Parts: sequence; structure tokens; C-alpha cells
Amino acid sequence: MNKGKIIAITGIDTEVGKTIVSSIVVEALKADYWKLLQAGDLHQLDSNTVKSLVTNNSTVYHKERYLLSEPMSPHAAANIDNINIDINDFKLPHFTNNFLVIEGAGGLMVPVNEKGTLIIDLIEKFADEVILVSKNYLGSINHTLLSISLLQQKNISIKGLIFNGDSNAESERIIEKIGGVKILGKIPTAKTLNKNFVSSQAKILVPSLIK
Repeated sequence: MNKGKIIAITGIDTEVGKTIVSSIVVEALKADYWKLLQAGDLHQLDSNTVKSLVTNNSTVYHKERYLLSEPMSPHAAANIDNINIDINDFKLPHFTNNFLVIEGAGGLMVPVNEKGTLIIDLIEKFADEVILVSKNYLGSINHTLLSISLLQQKNISIKGLIFNGDSNAESERIIEKIGGVKILGKIPTAKTLNKNFVSSQAKILVPSLIK
């Protein structure tokens, strides 16, 4: 069984930059990476994106448990593909003492199956702590604080927040104050998303991650 610390990367919404942040955290910690499941974009898996952006040679990329053909909520994509997603089918990768970064799909309340299993249930099952990815847009304060509140209700340890994209100092200040969660870092919008960008951001993030 995996003996290293398991860090889940989750987001306040879809398309907030979970995979970019996962790449940076993987690079910073030389962690292994596991995408729990992917719905859609099977020609360009998130695991392949992370692999293309990470420079270290020690990261192990673990196979997704489910690959679903349609870019939609996993429960709906699984219905179309005639697949039954069972939380008990997800097994941690074995035989490593390394950090393991796991990435979900969408936000915390995204349904995985018709039984009511949610992404947060997978996080609760596997993760030692969570990094929540936020992005500044109209409504993001509400989305971020709701996500923090839900994690706290489940007694899931929150390592901190990472903001991806354009900064908004006032939004970030009030989220940190009300949510009671520290900001680990702020990832600027990449002019060119490549290994150099990920490596430079990883170096900045390392001190926050290893505390």
C-alpha cells in the first residue's frame, strides 16, 4: 500500500486549473500522480498533460481507474458507456513511499454514479489532505467558501488554497479570512504553458508545500 502522504487536488469548479496545479505540485514534490477517472478528451489524457509538463524522472504516473468517452459528469458519461462505477473498485497504487498527488474530476459535489457517490467521497477515502484550486471570477468567493465549508464538515484536512490565473487581492483576502485556510500560492496565467513555466512555479511553491 502507498505509504507516502496522499494529497488530493480538487477545484471549486470545472476548468479552474486542477491539472496545471497538479503538474506544479508533482514537480515541486517529485510526487507520483494518479488521475482517478477521466470523462472525455481521451485523445489527451490529463495524466499525459502532467507528464508532458514535469521535468523530474522519478514521478510515476498511475493508470486511471475509469476512462469515459463523453466530456460530462462521470455518472452520466458512465451511463452512456454502460459502465458501473463502484467506489470499491478504486485501489491505491502499491509499493511506494513517495508523495502521491491524486486528481479528481470537476468539483467536490460531482456525482460519480447513480448510488450518490461524489468526488468528495473518493477524496475522503484516499487523501491525507487537500489542496483546493480556486480562480477569481464573479461568484468564485461563494464557490470557494462553500467548498472549504464542505471539506471542513467532512473533517478532511485542507493543506491550503492555490489561486490559478489573474489575481484579485480583495477576493483572496476575504476568502482566507472567512475560510480560515491559508493561501499556499498564486499561479499566474501562463503566456506559454510548458515545462519551464511549471518548473519555475514549482520552485516558488516548494516552501509552502513542505511546511
